[in-house]
Amino acid sequence: MGQSRHRQTTEGILPLILLPLTALLITLPLILYGCSCGHDFDFHLQSWLDAAQQLRHGTLYPHWAFSAAYNAGEPRFIFYPPLSWMLGALLTILFPITAAPAIYTWIALTAAGFAMHHLARQYTSPNAAIFAAALYMANPYMLFNAFERTAYAELLAAAWIPLLLLAALRERPTVRGIAIPVALLWLTNAPAAVMGCYMLALLGILRLIASLRTSRETVQPEALKPSRLLLTTVAGTALGLALPAFYLLPAAYERLYVQIAMAIIPNMRFEDNFLFAHTVDSAHNAVLHTASLLALVLLLLTAGAVAALFFRSRRKHAPTLAVLTLAIAFLLVPISTPLWRHLPDLAFLQFPWRLLTILSAVLSFAIALLLPRAENIRKPMLITAPICALALSLLGITLYRQPCDDTDLPAAMASLFNTHHGVAPTDEYTPNGADNDVLRSNDPGYWLTTDPAGFAPGTLPNLGDTDPNFADDLDPEQTVSAQAPHHLALQLPQPETLILNLRDFPDWRLTRNGSELPPHVQRDDGLLAVALPAGASTLDIAWQYTLDQKLGLAITACALALLGLTFRRSRKIAD
Repeated sequence: MGQSRHRQTTEGILPLILLPLTALLITLPLILYGCSCGHDFDFHLQSWLDAAQQLRHGTLYPHWAFSAAYNAGEPRFIFYPPLSWMLGALLTILFPITAAPAIYTWIALTAAGFAMHHLARQYTSPNAAIFAAALYMANPYMLFNAFERTAYAELLAAAWIPLLLLAALRERPTVRGIAIPVALLWLTNAPAAVMGCYMLALLGILRLIASLRTSRETVQPEALKPSRLLLTTVAGTALGLALPAFYLLPAAYERLYVQIAMAIIPNMRFEDNFLFAHTVDSAHNAVLHTASLLALVLLLLTAGAVAALFFRSRRKHAPTLAVLTLAIAFLLVPISTPLWRHLPDLAFLQFPWRLLTILSAVLSFAIALLLPRAENIRKPMLITAPICALALSLLGITLYRQPCDDTDLPAAMASLFNTHHGVAPTDEYTPNGADNDVLRSNDPGYWLTTDPAGFAPGTLPNLGDTDPNFADDLDPEQTVSAQAPHHLALQLPQPETLILNLRDFPDWRLTRNGSELPPHVQRDDGLLAVALPAGASTLDIAWQYTLDQKLGLAITACALALLGLTFRRSRKIAD
């Protein structure tokens, strides 16, 4: 009795030690050699800095990225899910900025490891679950995201995929089990959430078909009847979409106000990113070639692992994993184009190979099911798991590490941010009607003019406006601009137009002498401009919570109450 209890205690403690340690070993190259300035590195770090500054000033949930568009700002935080940039912002507050990327990576990998361990532990031995978790943390696509792409939101979203897979595979699915990972995915990374919802739909259909076939042959328990399975899946998905409504509803509605289609311009479209596709952009082709090789390796390994499940007579989940693997393989090649064109929001995944996040979870889970459960291999497996993870990480950093320019280093970015250097706008978050090529990078906070279309005196034209082939970043010295004041008192001898270095957006409310101003003057650069009469003008510019944002908050509050009821109900059943 005592020996059994000791074993259970050990099995409970081991993952708490080994999984964070394994994640630390995977992150070790970043700690020893410094950060990798991958494709999305600047975007994420700038978001962290911007959000951290607002948190320090008491804005608990930022909506506007003030430093973007050369301090004219953009509504980035309305549309980009909050978990990753809020976590990054907290890390930049609590730790030196130079350490934040490595700590973030460690947290994301640790969360992924615990999620895979939780999935695998339901179906296999403790040692096999730990090995599967280590493999999932250090799988090639995870390292590709961490080191080459530095796609930090997608990296964190990988933690929720095993939980959603478990919710779909569980013998008796629950509303709560489905809702929580769906909500976490939407709060972390929109492409991963779209993938996850389609995965859930596919697995739900497979479960429903199997239940319909079984119900014709035998009498099923109430929880496994087709109608109950369908109701549970639909209710869980609905609750999972309602929980993040405070973010999701404004993001869905207010994208009417921005140039969201710029997210799927050439090279960013699904048709340009099928396996081994070729475009005129050599840099894009190099990344696509790497991702294609990764996809090929993972597909072959997963196909082999799933096939082995059939041969080893461990077939309970083998058909489901096989269908999921085939579906991913199909979506990676051009023959799947009709699905990409017509399924809602699937095109916004941009890169079909993002589905490798799901595939790597399937591979790790299939290997866990294949591993032997004998006690005599427990210690060798526990030793092998972190060693394999470290070896894969060293290989990954060698293959995927991206060099850093001096201005890309975290300390340099923080220094530029603190001295009011703005950064380039993000095309898809640019308000409608605003032309980023016209926007100037060294505007003052505001200026007065009799020409509503005029530019601030002494500013330089954007090189992208004068040279269509210009694609390089501006020198930092050219991006010293000022943020618009939010309170301004003016005494005008004649009518003039006030132009603020602030992008015009419907959520900004301007008042003059306590009364809201009429519609703003339209400018090509998208800056907020208002016509003012002669005389005294006291202007206040404030962010207003719109109806969609208030409705989203109300839906989230109701969803949290419903989620609480599911916990209460399950506790009563347990009692």
